Amino acid sequence: MLGWGVVAGPFYVVVGLVLALTRPGFELSHHALSLLVLGEHGWLQRTNLVLTGLMVLAAAAGAARALRDGRGLAIATATAVYGLALLASAAALPDPAAGFPPGSATASTSAISTHGLLHIVFGALGFLALALGAFAEGRWRASLGERGAAGRARMLGAVVLVGFLAGAALAQQAVGTLLLWVAVLAGFTWLALASARLYAQVPHPLYARRSAAAAG
Repeated sequence: MLGWGVVAGPFYVVVGLVLALTRPGFELSHHALSLLVLGEHGWLQRTNLVLTGLMVLAAAAGAARALRDGRGLAIATATAVYGLALLASAAALPDPAAGFPPGSATASTSAISTHGLLHIVFGALGFLALALGAFAEGRWRASLGERGAAGRARMLGAVVLVGFLAGAALAQQAVGTLLLWVAVLAGFTWLALASARLYAQVPHPLYARRSAAAAG
């Protein structure tokens, strides 16, 4: 299951970039990737969100099985919340923005719809959960004396949090879109590294059973 935590980020980013580069009117420097759920071919990005969310949930289940203490539960719970936020974001569509989809009016903040507001809330919860998961892993790694891994986890958590907050505040500018991309990439980088470390550190259940049987 932890392997899906490594696959989820590259899958989401590659599919998202392919859609971004092939959708008429979409500009990476001005439009958030979440806007790809809108329009005639929006189902492709919604599918991307759903599949990525399921991968993240699988990784959360793997983390819960690998670490059965309080810190493991915190990492698994934060990861699961992020996976659920991805699924919810596929259901609650954002409002058109910055002229995308083509022909749509740019919604003002005073005219935000209910589903548009929910999309923002789910996105915020997802990024917050990623940051908290990274901080939780940082505390766990520090308790094991792994200062390098702990520092990387904490740094990535801070980048996710600051990148999202700054990106949301500057959403109408190109730098805001860039900061959101930074937050996304930092979050998936943390998930991949954390999943890979857990996979390498915790014995595979099948191998563990075989070793126990051989020893007996």
